[in-house]
Amino acid sequence: MNRTINFDLSKFATFLVNAKKNTYVLADSNKIIPQRLEFKELIYAEKDLEYRDSYCGFFFAPGQEVVRLKGFPIWVMSYSGGMLKEYHPNTINKNNVSKVKFAKDVFNFLKDALSRVDVINPYRGPKRYAQKDRVYKSKVNGTILDFQGAEEIYFKNKLVFKQYYIGGLVINK
Repeated sequence: MNRTINFDLSKFATFLVNAKKNTYVLADSNKIIPQRLEFKELIYAEKDLEYRDSYCGFFFAPGQEVVRLKGFPIWVMSYSGGMLKEYHPNTINKNNVSKVKFAKDVFNFLKDALSRVDVINPYRGPKRYAQKDRVYKSKVNGTILDFQGAEEIYFKNKLVFKQYYIGGLVINK
């Protein structure tokens, strides 16, 4: 079936920003029962558009965001990454509390950075955001139609988190 998508990209970018600010950033209020076992899923909807963010893991947490128009996928972004390996728990040392706590602090900072997403770059967070001894950076190539990028978090000028993302508009037959 041929489904032609005809909509205003600036309004779509605004929808994406609203969806992102109302899902991962406010994760506890938008969690739903996941379609896939062991995944976390967040959902947001406006009129005929539905956004779903689905991811699994903790220290390394790949995921995917899908936007559907009247139930049909029209835009997808996949992401993969997380804490650098040196910050993952050590299976020999059972006391991983400090690494878990540090990762949670980094993810809270990530949420803060992602809450600053805007319609110019509606993918992840801003190009740069700093708070105390943490810095978030995001670099993207392309447009909302077809893009790829990477985001990084530094703690005291040392890289501790890295994630790649890629996506764009879905084009059917």
